[in-house]
Order: sequence, then structure tokens, then C-alpha cells
Amino acid sequence: MSTLQPIPDDKDWTWVLSRPCPECGFAADTVETNELGEMVRINAERWVAVLERADAAARPAERTWSALEYACHVRDVHRIFAERLVLMLETDNPRFPNWDQDATAVEERYADQDPAVVAAELVEAAAHVASIYDGVRGEQWLRAGTRSNGSVFTVDSIGRYHLHDDVHHLFDVRG
Repeated sequence: MSTLQPIPDDKDWTWVLSRPCPECGFAADTVETNELGEMVRINAERWVAVLERADAAARPAERTWSALEYACHVRDVHRIFAERLVLMLETDNPRFPNWDQDATAVEERYADQDPAVVAAELVEAAAHVASIYDGVRGEQWLRAGTRSNGSVFTVDSIGRYHLHDDVHHLFDVRG
């Protein structure tokens, strides 16, 4: 494993809700809410093939995550968003605890995890959060929650934001 840590991503990506991502091409306004669960599941299945590659644990550059590290992150994104969705659906206007994704990568030793185990965990976490999206009905899509940086989301917008994260990171490892 490299001794240099990847450069932290401290950008505010909420702009992807209002315009297409020029890197991965994701356009939030083209996603139908009733498709979110299925789209999360489809994306997760694509990660399995990525993690089967012989070079899945190799970093393409010293300060860029490997496909394995990105997959660990995506698995954890599914877990975090499942927690946030439940909070939004069960609590009025919750404030989400901060999640330091870079600290998690170091603490959980993403680079040292087993790609086959991560693939199974990612698919399981995706299926769980997808089932939550599948169960959202009517006015529930408008329930709100606030991220620690003050960004306000609805269940609808957090779903689109979440899906962009999945799509974008698959783009990162596949180009």
C-alpha cells in the first residue's frame, strides 16, 4: 500500500442536482424517483465485475484510490444513505451527523480489504438502501433533512445525489 494518502475531496457536490456532471454525464433531472432503487441495484452489480479485475487493489496513481478503495467507499455510501433515509422518513427535519469519508478510508483500511468480500457487502448494502427507496410513497419524497454543512435535502434529492455518487465513482474506475 502507498504511504501517501489520496488528496481529500472537500468539494460540495450538491450542484449535480441542478446540472449534469461534466465528468460522468449523470443528469439528476432525468432520474425518475420510482427508478432509484433499481438504478442503485444495477450500479452495484457493475461493481462486482470491477472488483473481479486482477488489478482491483492497485492504485492508478500514488494519490488516487484503487478500484477496491472506491468500492469500499461506495459500500459505505450505501450504508450512510440508508441511515439518512431512515432518519428522514422517521424524524422531522433531522440533521445528519458528519461523515468524514477520508478518515473512514484510513480507519477501515480500505486498501487492505478483500475485493470479493467488498463486492458482496456492496451489493448487500445497495439492496438494503434500494429497498428503502422502493418503499417511499407520495409526500414522503418531500421529507427533508440537513447535512452537517447546512445543505438541505429532500428524500427525492438525496436519492438523486446518492445515485450520482454511485455512478460517478464507477466512472472513476472505468473511465
